[in-house]
Amino acid sequence: MIKAVRNDFLQFNTKEHILPVDSRKVKNRRVVKLSTLDEVLADARQLAVKEREGKLVVLGNWTLGQSLGHLAQWITYSFEGVAFSPSWFIRMVARLFKKQFLNGSLPAGVRLPKVEGGTFGVEVLSTEEGQSRLVAAVERLKSTVPDKPNVVFGILTHQEWMALQVNHARLHLSFFDFK
Repeated sequence: MIKAVRNDFLQFNTKEHILPVDSRKVKNRRVVKLSTLDEVLADARQLAVKEREGKLVVLGNWTLGQSLGHLAQWITYSFEGVAFSPSWFIRMVARLFKKQFLNGSLPAGVRLPKVEGGTFGVEVLSTEEGQSRLVAAVERLKSTVPDKPNVVFGILTHQEWMALQVNHARLHLSFFDFK
């Protein structure tokens, strides 16, 4: 079955195959204004309700559960580390834009080089499981300062870790809208 999604892309949907959407080119993404981790959880809850009501519009390639699980996994990496090390050049260039990454908008469609699928933490999960993992990860981050350096920015303050995760959530949750 082929269905048109709100971003004017066509998505081929069968149980076995989904034609990927170029997330860099998705138009009409939802404007998501979040400034705290509690607001991230509230937005995730609202999207889960809209999904149960059949009113969720998916503009990207991932399910809601997958996106929530991805956000949870990257929060967990702040405590446990991640098996990825960008080149010194990427780290140096990214550090020039640290404030943008912490407070501005993150670019869509960024793929980690030499990583299958372009990123980590994209396991297909039910919305309930993704939401559960996100709640646990957020509660941990709110109460505990990560002790691992960020793979790109190095040592971050607790506030910077939280701002980065809110900004990351703002990006991924923008690929979900509702009728």
